[in-house]
Amino acid sequence: MRRPSATAATSRAARRAIFSVSLALSALFALSLLSACAPRVPPAEKLTLHKTSFAELEGWGDDHQAEALRAFLLSCPALAKAGPQTSGSQTQASQFGAAEPWRAACEEAATVASDDAAARAFFEKRFTPYLAGNNDETDGLFTGYYVPELKGSRSKSARYHVPIYRVPGDLVTADLGLFKEELKGQRIAGKVEQGKLKPYDSRAEIDRGALAGRSLEILYVDDAVDAFFLHIQGSGRVALDDGKLISIGYAGTNGRPYVAIGRELVHNGAMEKDDVTMQSIRAWLAAHPGEAEKTMEANPSYVFFHELPGDGAVGAAGVDLTPGRSLAVDHRFVPYGAPLWLAAGDAASSGAPLRRLMVAQDTGGAITGPVRGDVFWGFGHEAGERAGRMKDRGRYYLLLPRAADVATTD
Repeated sequence: MRRPSATAATSRAARRAIFSVSLALSALFALSLLSACAPRVPPAEKLTLHKTSFAELEGWGDDHQAEALRAFLLSCPALAKAGPQTSGSQTQASQFGAAEPWRAACEEAATVASDDAAARAFFEKRFTPYLAGNNDETDGLFTGYYVPELKGSRSKSARYHVPIYRVPGDLVTADLGLFKEELKGQRIAGKVEQGKLKPYDSRAEIDRGALAGRSLEILYVDDAVDAFFLHIQGSGRVALDDGKLISIGYAGTNGRPYVAIGRELVHNGAMEKDDVTMQSIRAWLAAHPGEAEKTMEANPSYVFFHELPGDGAVGAAGVDLTPGRSLAVDHRFVPYGAPLWLAAGDAASSGAPLRRLMVAQDTGGAITGPVRGDVFWGFGHEAGERAGRMKDRGRYYLLLPRAADVATTD
């Protein structure tokens, strides 16, 4: 057999090389198409901080900082003892500073005169503002909450028939961070059956009597919708027929995920997204009594309560909440007791912007993410009207001690 010439061999080698390059380019092109079509996985939520100045805080000179100072002082015992703490995995010393600068700030705060100018000067002297973001995205949602006032009784009757439960003895909660460091700050709840942890009864199951006959009732109220919104707010006051006022507060949940029924009403075409407020949801439930129970049960989360001393509202940080100055935050990212300058819309005030100094003192099941907040507006109907209409975009600035060695993303 005749051997191919050197020229022919070289030509075949060249064609093979060109073919290989073509295959490689085709593979790369296919991979690029797959990459373009694949859904992008959003980055994990992370609090980012950018150092700024008080001069950049619009409206700072017009606020009543003395009110915020009084709220801040309520958080000082915990701050002075342990410094800023969150339930997340971020390193406290690098993110928010060590305990000593907070302790020094609290000591001085106790000596400040109770007027706005003195309080403003104190915060400017002791703190530096940092624009907060979620991976540098600074825009977030800010809503409002309040303490509703219900009518109730210690005993069940034809009028007072909706139970308010304490935490059941078989409810088991687990801190997942004890098992894996990367799960720090995450919790689950359930009950043990035959040696296995299973989800606890849902709202629908509890409404249908899953907890009946176990002597778990603290009180009975007269309206299921009022009780539902009590669960959302997390605390309330119940007026008995003899005039006595009973304060109750959040003690735990069944561990089921929180589902906003306003979102469900929008999804089902019953309401437009822009029309969703607490007031519009209440009105819809009142106008559709046959569908109200099923609609509320679309939120499987169920809250348990305990009685509180006094007639105030106590936040998750363990301090009395100050109307208009206490902010519920996601405690995985924001430490309790930290002052924050809130700059958000305020549709409940004729669209006037909300610019005020707040203190992180509470949390809530729907308050998730580094840039998310819930303003506490107080007690009763008027506070409920304002809280129920607040659903505005905004940003906040975290105030951290000047002496703190804060890690920023600048």
